[in-house]
Amino acid sequence: MFVDIAQVTFRAGDGGNGVVSFRHEIYVDKGGPDGGDGGKGGDVVLVASRNQNTLANFRFVRELVADPGKAGDKRRQHGRSGKDLLVAVPVGTSVVSEDGEVLVDLVIDGQKAIVAKGGNGGFGNAHFTSSVRQTPRIAERGEPGEERSAVLELKMIADVGLVGLPNAGKSTLLSIVSNARPEIANYAFTTLTPNLGVVDIDKEASLLLADIPGLIEGAAEGKGLGDEFLRHVERTAVLVHMIDAYQDDIVGAYTTIQGELAAYKTDLSNRPQIVVINKIDGLDDEMIAGMTAELKEVVPKGTKIMAISAVSKKGVKELLYVVRDMVQAAKTAKDAEEEIIEETTMPVLTISDDKAWTVEKTDNGWEVSGRKIDKFSARTDFENYHGTQRLRDIMRKMGIMHELERRGINPGDTIHLRYGNLEY
Repeated sequence: MFVDIAQVTFRAGDGGNGVVSFRHEIYVDKGGPDGGDGGKGGDVVLVASRNQNTLANFRFVRELVADPGKAGDKRRQHGRSGKDLLVAVPVGTSVVSEDGEVLVDLVIDGQKAIVAKGGNGGFGNAHFTSSVRQTPRIAERGEPGEERSAVLELKMIADVGLVGLPNAGKSTLLSIVSNARPEIANYAFTTLTPNLGVVDIDKEASLLLADIPGLIEGAAEGKGLGDEFLRHVERTAVLVHMIDAYQDDIVGAYTTIQGELAAYKTDLSNRPQIVVINKIDGLDDEMIAGMTAELKEVVPKGTKIMAISAVSKKGVKELLYVVRDMVQAAKTAKDAEEEIIEETTMPVLTISDDKAWTVEKTDNGWEVSGRKIDKFSARTDFENYHGTQRLRDIMRKMGIMHELERRGINPGDTIHLRYGNLEY
């Protein structure tokens, strides 16, 4: 089954807890703290694989969870880190956040991306030994792993996209020029899923063609099969717009498809394009010239218009050579544009203040938040007196306690942190 979109939740492994332990051995008096640190939680890693061609595996597996880190042990033994969860996805998969932001785009076989980072392990009490604190009874909890919900979108990697109304002959052309075997029949919407085919132009060049299901007027509003399959031609360098020569209104057929390409979330109507009149068997030169003249009135200036018969292969070879040249020109222009951007664009530097925090008065006490203090609260064992005292010291050093006192906190008020509460 072909599936090109899936909603998934990624959950990295939590870090292991550190431990409180003291060395106890015969003939060793006051051996001191020897509690080890917890292990790091496993990451969730997506790996692009050319052996995958669909997201069907995610239809019933909606949550991907990596292994947690193990707790530390006595004798300064560190906990084992959790294994990373490696998830194979098809080449061309994008990870899109719930806000619609593209987080990562996997377009190369073997490319990897961490989509959820595992939490760091907590420190054991051996970590906190100092000249003034020789018997620390403090151990940290492991940090929670990241959790992220996202949408996986598969966008095929192709050089050329075949578009047109149903029964325009897209699948027939693909089957003639490549080894692809799409379903072909004399009724609308024969193609229900995108098809890919490799076309060998000559000994030095080959192209990857994508044939998508036919569009109809109103596809952007969900009519027919809708326009969702257009995501598979977003990456293409050139579009081949095919029109059935026996359409009653070939200009209407052209403008219908152009309208749907423009209405798609990413405007595809300005993509380099070749307009192809198909099924010309039985038509004389005058009729073909008349159709070409009609289309020239509506297509953008400079757009190539060609006439072929996919079944008899008439004009197909010439079409492939034109497509090859257009693809090469489009790729050269893109490379030059990226080079100019790289040379002229100054890097934008942003400062991330991890030490920033906020204090808010609430009906239930005081709410304290901030990236760094949240991290400390995640690692604090709120059941351990020594651990909470350490957290109070950290808050005092950061100036949070001073701000709470300035704002009028009273003894007995509750301080709400992200991962636990303290009483002032």
